[in-house]
Amino acid sequence: QVQLVESGGGLVQAGGSLRLSCAANGRTLSYNNMAWFRQPPGKEREFVAAIAWNGGSTAYADSVKGRFTISRDNAKNTVYLQMNSLKPEDTAVYYCARDPVPFNVAVSTTPVGYQTWGQGTQVTVSS
Repeated sequence: QVQLVESGGGLVQAGGSLRLSCAANGRTLSYNNMAWFRQPPGKEREFVAAIAWNGGSTAYADSVKGRFTISRDNAKNTVYLQMNSLKPEDTAVYYCARDPVPFNVAVSTTPVGYQTWGQGTQVTVSS
């Protein structure tokens, strides 16, 4: 059973940067598409970014395009989310998620495409 552990969240001023990490315990992530979602206070969980199992394709929510970058290091079994030019509206709990289908050619941007979730890491952006 794979477990995902997020880290790197914290409090940052608007305009600042953070890098989130998602490490896997138990199984390799090398064969699975991965994604980041977030849940702002009082709102539903929303898609942020996704990356194919081989890093060959990525997808981003319009709200983060040009500011956030998803990447992965399969040798380290870790997925990253580099967040630059942070805004107060980026405040949320950020979750990483794993697509259960290995070598999936379709990179999902909805929560139903992912089965395993981390516990989340809080990101707070002050104005």
